[in-house]
Amino acid sequence: MEDRIGMGRIGGAFGVRGWLKVRSDTQPPEALLEYSPWQVQQGGMWRTYDVIEGSMHRKGLVVRLAGVTDREQAELLYGADIAVTRSQLESLPAGEYYWADLIGLRVMTTHGVELGELEKLIETGANDVLVVHGDRERLIPYLRPDVVTEIDLAAGVLRVDWDPEF
Repeated sequence: MEDRIGMGRIGGAFGVRGWLKVRSDTQPPEALLEYSPWQVQQGGMWRTYDVIEGSMHRKGLVVRLAGVTDREQAELLYGADIAVTRSQLESLPAGEYYWADLIGLRVMTTHGVELGELEKLIETGANDVLVVHGDRERLIPYLRPDVVTEIDLAAGVLRVDWDPEF
């Protein structure tokens, strides 16, 4: 199977007709509705669902998937991960990256000190933050080009101008 890129998670049932509450990891959240079909992981198994319709509701999305027609079926999907295949994603301009492409990169200072591996990114509002796990956890602001000076996907390295003692 082609690479899957995580895009969100199902938060539970919404109503009695099979609608689902969805937490989207896309920006803006409703951009997740532009992708269909979705790959939904439930109990370690992936299943494909076509997106029938969806909309923003308060602070999240509500979605209706093909084949999910009542509340009981919707409740079975609680907590399931949502992904799309890499081929469904747009090509990005040079110098822009999907977060999924950065996860797992080795993080090194501009002076060659390895800080660890990029575990995840956190959206804070002011700027995104790299969560790097090595000898300890480090939170490094994702500020290009001031802090994040180079991203080399081929080499698997993200370089930062960062004091290793911090």
